[in-house]
Amino acid sequence: MNSSEATALAILKQIRAAGFTAFFAGGCVRDRLLGRPAKDYDIATNARPEQVEALFPKTVAVGKAFGVIMVVEDQTETEVATFRIDGGYQDGRRPDSVEFCGAEEDAKRRDFTINGMFYDPINDQLIDYVDGQADLQKKIIRAIGKPDLRFTEDHLRILRAVRFAHTLGFTIEPETRSAIRQHAPDLTHISCERIENEFSRILTESIHPGTALAELVELGLMQWIIPEVLPIIGQEQPPEFHPEGDVFTHTCLMLNLMDSHPEQPVVLRANQQQDPAFKKQLAYTILLHDIGKPATAFQGSDRLRFHGHEQKSAEMAEIILRRLKLPVKDLRNILTAIAGHMRFKDVQKMNQSTLRKLMGAETFDLELELHRIDCSGSHGLLTNYHFLLEKAAEMSTEPILPERWISGKDLKEMGIPSGPGMGQLLQRAYDAQLENRFSNREALLTWILTQPSE
Repeated sequence: MNSSEATALAILKQIRAAGFTAFFAGGCVRDRLLGRPAKDYDIATNARPEQVEALFPKTVAVGKAFGVIMVVEDQTETEVATFRIDGGYQDGRRPDSVEFCGAEEDAKRRDFTINGMFYDPINDQLIDYVDGQADLQKKIIRAIGKPDLRFTEDHLRILRAVRFAHTLGFTIEPETRSAIRQHAPDLTHISCERIENEFSRILTESIHPGTALAELVELGLMQWIIPEVLPIIGQEQPPEFHPEGDVFTHTCLMLNLMDSHPEQPVVLRANQQQDPAFKKQLAYTILLHDIGKPATAFQGSDRLRFHGHEQKSAEMAEIILRRLKLPVKDLRNILTAIAGHMRFKDVQKMNQSTLRKLMGAETFDLELELHRIDCSGSHGLLTNYHFLLEKAAEMSTEPILPERWISGKDLKEMGIPSGPGMGQLLQRAYDAQLENRFSNREALLTWILTQPSE
């Protein structure tokens, strides 16, 4: 039993000891039946919000009007919600009013059958009013009651259905699927932040994110999330470089390869692949790295070409990611990786200073992983990838980008005035240092005296 479960169980027992009914509810019950670790534990009870508040010294009234109180114990927040029936929904998100009720009525107002079950941990008893256990066994995502009503109440359930299907490896049952298509335009009534959060979870938590992306397209949802993705469907590519097919097929293949981590002979930095922030950046970088190809496609004398597509993709990605309101650091790193992803084809021709700058960049791990997956999802040639790993191993005992031997202060003392010329001279000096053209600072300073300042 992990700490969050232990804390939730203690809270549940205290509610029960006060004479109320209390069960674990929702996702933690689903995950328990699937043998999966639960991310958090929610409690449903017949105790009213003010009664819950009276039982615990520290609570947060996060949604008291809707019967939801957060109980804080052992630095863990546990949601405790009163059984309720929701009134009408005017904003497609929250009920206009709630009426407190019993457990069965509460279960029947929830989103999907697999999330509508309760569990009594005291008596080890499942309480299932919606046949959720049967749908778990069938691996089906089914809306509780009438799907049309469930999606009218909360439009985000449209995306949640897809997320649950692809994180669990389930299928969406036909009536629920039909209602998703019908309600797809309702996504326009949801805030960008809520769309981004759910879509990002689909990209980073799905078993096969590329397959999930294809289903979002098939259900008519992508045109309301990132419509710029649609033109890459059917965009042909040269078969000698992309035997897999069009840009969309390539992108889906790449997304499905995100978790295919090879054994690496050198750890370039801390294992960022396990970092959720890194994975999110990687997912969006993959999704958008070729989004500019349709706009730059032209038939050359020898084959179809996409000159400048990387820069066009970065420009389009910035518009998309700002619209989704991704954090600034995520935005910066993703755009850097997209704009520079074609450089990797030339790494074996680069001089030492250019190569070191590439490898010493903050975004190098992201760019390298994009390159590996890009090649693996197309022609399969990883020569440049392995070349970079070998270079990283060679440089593992020294900083890839060492401290500069020469500063602006040094140049001023040598009588060189501030301005663009000084900046260019400093860059040439650092390039010479990175290329090991001089053995020490003094030799480099002597060389600088022979250089014209532009």
